[in-house]
Order: sequence, then structure tokens, then C-alpha cells
Amino acid sequence: MSDSQDSTTPVDALGYEQSRDQLVEVVRLLEQGGLDLDASLKLWERGEALARRCEEHLAGAQARIEAALAASQNDSESDSEKYVD
Repeated sequence: MSDSQDSTTPVDALGYEQSRDQLVEVVRLLEQGGLDLDASLKLWERGEALARRCEEHLAGAQARIEAALAASQNDSESDSEKYVD
């Protein structure tokens, strides 16, 4: 992994793009093979943590979008009520 994708960085400290890029690299290394069992397990565990982190980021983004859409819907409904009188 490159310096910008340091495998010692705690997964919780990574943004979505960093997590995704590291996950892609982990998958590449595992598919390449040639690692001993301990190294493979360590990479697999990191990959699982990275995948969970990506899911957390995506769930957070989805919640923000849904909240923005709901707020927009509420605003347009209240604007419509102003003109009903």
C-alpha cells in the first residue's frame, strides 16, 4: 500500500474514498496470492473493517440525502399552504 493508503491508519479515521481505495488494494493483494496464512488473515480482517467503514459512510450519506429531501418537501408543502388562503 502506498503512503497515502497506510495500512496502519485506524479504519475509523479514514474517509470513504480512502477506505474504498484501501479495500480495493486489499482485495488485489489477496487475489494475487503468495501470502502466508497469517498475512492473508490480517489483510482479510482489515478488508472486512474497511468494507464496514464504507457501508457506514454510505449509510450516513443516504440519511443526509433523505433528511434534505424531507426538509425540501416540508418547505414546499408549507409554501403551498401560504397560497391556499
